[in-house]
Amino acid sequence: MTDTQNQEQAEVVQVVNPAAGSSVVLVCEHASHYIPDHFQNLGLSGDALTSHAAWDPGAMPVARRLAERLDAVLVASCVSRLVYDCNRPPEAPDAMPPKSEIFDIPGNQNLSQSQRDARTAAYYLPFRDAVAKTAAQVAEPVIVTIHSFTPVYHGKTRAVEIGVLHDSDTRLADAMLQNAADHTDAVVQRNAPYGPEHGVTHTLTEHGIANGHMNVMLEIRNDLIDTPERQTAMADMIAGWLSSAYKLTQAKGAVTCVA
Repeated sequence: MTDTQNQEQAEVVQVVNPAAGSSVVLVCEHASHYIPDHFQNLGLSGDALTSHAAWDPGAMPVARRLAERLDAVLVASCVSRLVYDCNRPPEAPDAMPPKSEIFDIPGNQNLSQSQRDARTAAYYLPFRDAVAKTAAQVAEPVIVTIHSFTPVYHGKTRAVEIGVLHDSDTRLADAMLQNAADHTDAVVQRNAPYGPEHGVTHTLTEHGIANGHMNVMLEIRNDLIDTPERQTAMADMIAGWLSSAYKLTQAKGAVTCVA
């Protein structure tokens, strides 16, 4: 492995605020559109390299602000989801997608199993292990993943502004949806614009449900977090919303959290 590749390996995953005191473990799987040089941009150019196909615009700044507000640790992937989508297991075809939204990905076409295994080892496993290690160091961890989505998808305008997503564990999602009206005027919907049927709850099932930890995935429409001011305002609102949801679940005897 070259020095450049060694450096890239070291920057696969980032842990922010590791000494945090909250029970919340924030996760941002699609934080970056960075593609290591040896992939030669996966054969892409122009807008495709910075579009939503390559990452979740605005998600990482929102997650960072949430980490500050909640005194929570944040685990983030440092590579584009076109290289490896860390919210997918290795066997999923779209872990290394040959097509993403409107873009064909030349560098992901007809990958051999050895190529897929190499990317899994280099990018997914360090991320998965970092999330698992972080959660193991937190008392009664609550997994909260932060994503963004496009206002228009395949030519269709999306009315939903914030999605509250869950898999089989609905505890935190239910609490958030129950008190959403008290904390936001946004259009908030359950399992929208995606749901478990779209394969988007891997992190929740891998690190939350499998270990009995409460969990939720938040999807924010990216036109609402396209400036630093909007990112801060959104994170501040969600921080209060999450804190209220924690209190509600605690009252029901679900979990004791620090927020």
